[in-house]
Amino acid sequence: MNSAPPHTRRRLAWLDALRGLASMVVVFEHALQPLWPEARAPIKAVFDPGWYGVLVFFLVSGYIVPASLERRGSVRAFWISRFFRLWPLFTVCVAGMALLAAVGWDSLHTWWDSRPVALALAHAGMLQNLLYVPNLANVLWTLSYEMAFYLLLTAMFTLGVHRRSTATALAFAASAVLGAGLLPVTLLSAGGAGRMLTVVVVVTAVLAAGLAAVLRGGRRVRQVGAVVIAGTILLLLAVNQSYPGPWQGLFILATMFAGTALYRVETGQIGHGHIAWVALIPVAGLWLARAESGVQVAIAAAWLTFAAGVALRHRTMPSWLTWLGLVSYSIYLLHPLLLESVEFFLPDATAVPLAVRLTLLAAVYAALLGLCALTWRWVEMPAQRLGRRLISRAESRAEPGLERAASA
Repeated sequence: MNSAPPHTRRRLAWLDALRGLASMVVVFEHALQPLWPEARAPIKAVFDPGWYGVLVFFLVSGYIVPASLERRGSVRAFWISRFFRLWPLFTVCVAGMALLAAVGWDSLHTWWDSRPVALALAHAGMLQNLLYVPNLANVLWTLSYEMAFYLLLTAMFTLGVHRRSTATALAFAASAVLGAGLLPVTLLSAGGAGRMLTVVVVVTAVLAAGLAAVLRGGRRVRQVGAVVIAGTILLLLAVNQSYPGPWQGLFILATMFAGTALYRVETGQIGHGHIAWVALIPVAGLWLARAESGVQVAIAAAWLTFAAGVALRHRTMPSWLTWLGLVSYSIYLLHPLLLESVEFFLPDATAVPLAVRLTLLAAVYAALLGLCALTWRWVEMPAQRLGRRLISRAESRAEPGLERAASA
């Protein structure tokens, strides 16, 4: 989305504003541990800012990402765009965390010593949370659900069922409600280093084969590849999630497809009656989080925030807020690097006066935004430009209709 042309960016500025707000809230949540550890539990008991931020992100992704696939109608273009949107900065984040570990400011999970291949391969595919692999940086867990969403979108588009967003959202919500407390956790991957490596390798190979079939095969081969992709992701979601847990993961997918359904209502692809069905998704989330009032408030607030964004979508958004949305991916991935550094130099925050901690928080935000301006200029923009050039070349070489899935 951030690579959209200027007129499109103006039209979708409200989505940038939502992402900018969400990114700032997530930074605040993660700043509590190194700067206000005594306030973290009381705040999260009333309002969980982390869940609020990521749910707003998921709603925005659900709303806009399918449009980027359907606008061109090319799975290949979609994945080229996603690759150059996500992986370059992801690599910077991973390299930064490795550097912190190398200089002693942070420590890696012990499995990096005993299971380096499995952990590296799972991170390369961004599916580590569905493969029982500890995240190199704490924020990377959400990318596993983004990747699951992209793969399911690809499968649905290839099979021509991509417009069934409302039914898909309801199916995921129902699975979360009915399976809460019953679904197994890490059924496939738990059981030792060898078993984890086997599962990671097999899943990676199967998904790669399925995606290759979708990208390069004939009609029947594409359909088989799509079924393989969807089946693999649904299996992982059902029995192999680690953090945050089975019902949360299924609810996240329900939320993203609910965002897609709202996009279809907005663009006239489906009727306004679907809004009533979509409204059942946050209701299901509130019921599932009934034991965590802070999460309940976060769910309600995230949906109300998105509704406010929809209501104000034709208004001019503050430029500073849309800029935050523009660099929100950098904000999200890079703030752990700064906060881990703060925690290293401030091992006991409770012994530091409040004024000093507030100053440190302001310094973290200032340094983060400066760093994000640099990564946007030197990492994200060049990568997205390269992606667009590759898409243009691929489209100029493609025969008419090539890679087009049924658009029923």
